[in-house]
Amino acid sequence: MPQINLGIQIVPKSKTLDSYPLVDKAIAVIAASGVKYEVTPFETVMEGPEDQLMAIARKAQDAVLAAGADEILVYYRMQIRADRDVSMDEKTHPHR
Repeated sequence: MPQINLGIQIVPKSKTLDSYPLVDKAIAVIAASGVKYEVTPFETVMEGPEDQLMAIARKAQDAVLAAGADEILVYYRMQIRADRDVSMDEKTHPHR
């Protein structure tokens, strides 16, 4: 199964809770998953098989709701190639 990149941004909405600790719950799920990931100011990007990443994304969403968010907005961006893997390093290495 080819490796893809999946960027996820979860925007929690709550009348009583600050959003950053809620987002931290999602990042904790991603970190515990064991996949390669990178946190950026606007989204977290993961690398791995699409089915695995989508399952992790679902768990991250559920974690934010379980932590008390009233609702969430979720934005996904994916890069998928038909014939080879996608890696974060190939895109960012030249700029580091």
